[in-house]
Amino acid sequence: MRAAVLGRPVGHSLSPVLHNAGYAALGLSDWSYSAVDVGEDELAAFVAGAGADWAGLSLTMPLKEVALTVADEVTPLARVLGAGNTLVLRGGRRFLDNTDAPGAVDALAAVGCVSAAEVAVLGAGGTARAALAAASSLGARVTVYARRPAAVAELLPVAAHLKVPMVAAHWDDVADAARADVIVSTVPKGAADSLAELKPLADTVVFDVLYDPWPTPLAAAALAAGCRVVSGLDLLAAQAYLQFALFTGLPAPRAEMRAALDAAVAAR
Repeated sequence: MRAAVLGRPVGHSLSPVLHNAGYAALGLSDWSYSAVDVGEDELAAFVAGAGADWAGLSLTMPLKEVALTVADEVTPLARVLGAGNTLVLRGGRRFLDNTDAPGAVDALAAVGCVSAAEVAVLGAGGTARAALAAASSLGARVTVYARRPAAVAELLPVAAHLKVPMVAAHWDDVADAARADVIVSTVPKGAADSLAELKPLADTVVFDVLYDPWPTPLAAAALAAGCRVVSGLDLLAAQAYLQFALFTGLPAPRAEMRAALDAAVAAR
């Protein structure tokens, strides 16, 4: 059986390390997982050409939104978020799910964060949608800090579907995010550099979806303040455990998969 992560660029992906370590741990010697460079215009043809030996596809940027157009069935969560990262291929059917959002919930739970009153989301791109879903699970209200009001406006229907109270704030006021119970930074490299001056409180949980380089300026400030910190590696692993189970029908061997991930990062 075959599985792969698709995206562009995708050569840097650590997903093969995670999944192949899981196969090895469970003795699934006839399973393999690779990385394949596929663009938005190429996804439909790739999926159509996937034979019966394909169990599933992990989808990364820029394929998460266009994935909805190649699926026969879409979970309610993926539909609400307008994005899917997990395409299960079974019985000639294509089943699209989103493990980013529940993966974020699991990563937060791993540091003891299972509820919150206020979540600050930094950035309003695609990952911010998963952050909104995580905030819904926490029972929190959300303030989104972003430079582009139009991007924040696109999140409002998502928040409404999830029944998450959400307000917008300008990026110039991002220092106010330090007062939140949970800070989720979804901003890319470069933009994250300005967060070095953000001073979270010791009881704040800081979730930065980046992992290279690590620690990010925000994570470094959070660690110095004694905060609980969740990294992009934690999210990568958590969503992969869920994908592994969807592809194979077996519980993911989490310890072995995470050990392989950490070893691969240390070797880079």
